[in-house]
Amino acid sequence: MHNHSPRKGGPFIKVNCAALPEHLIESELFGHVKGSFTGATRDRVGRFEAAGGGTIFLDEIGDVSPSFQAKLLRVLQELEIERVGDHKPIKVDVRIVAATDKDLLAEAKKGNFREDLYYRLAGAVLNLPPLRERRDDIPLLVGHFLKTLSEKHKRSVDGVTPELMNALVNYDWPGNIRELYNIVENGVAMCKKKTLTLECVSPGCFEQLKAPSTGTTLKTEAPSPAGASEKDRIIAALEANKFKVGTAAKTLGMSRTTLWRKMKALGIE
Repeated sequence: MHNHSPRKGGPFIKVNCAALPEHLIESELFGHVKGSFTGATRDRVGRFEAAGGGTIFLDEIGDVSPSFQAKLLRVLQELEIERVGDHKPIKVDVRIVAATDKDLLAEAKKGNFREDLYYRLAGAVLNLPPLRERRDDIPLLVGHFLKTLSEKHKRSVDGVTPELMNALVNYDWPGNIRELYNIVENGVAMCKKKTLTLECVSPGCFEQLKAPSTGTTLKTEAPSPAGASEKDRIIAALEANKFKVGTAAKTLGMSRTTLWRKMKALGIE
């Protein structure tokens, strides 16, 4: 988003809000002046100022405290910050991108997140589903990771076996893309083969991949014969769910749109 925006020539500053202690977050983001607290031996520019003309990415925004939320709201409203220990407002020109794994509107109803701050941040909202709900992305991600990690570890790995790819696609990925990246890196670093196999995955790395395979069957509520074609699996899931496409898509581990597209491509009425 930053690299394709008019601000691509400006800085891109990343902040993990969950990693910043409560007593330091204001200083880190807004800066401070010398002598404002113990250890403040010089003036310091905060990350909002450092991102001037560019973008600041506030990761884990749902974890900041209510007191800091109020201060952040003022920054968004006034487009200015005050360094800790100073009362001189400083205008800032930044694009703010925020991310969280929490439902902020639900958190607002519980009193954990300010609703007015949510609507200030939510100028445009992009929902990124967990990896288990977009399994079509897994082969693309694996190919990308193989390329970059082969260069990193100076290996020549050009692909994965169908058995391993089937296991990757059928895994539930509680750790999402980070977990997939770690699995691929482990295989590239430890396996001497040009093509990664299921045996290249270290024992205990993710035990579900080591479970007995039932062919290429995705998880559905209806039994599907081992080695069944994708068309057979989709029809079985649709029949088991009384042809409710949305429900069948969930049991197949894909989005409703993906299932519609596959049905059209496979000629399923």
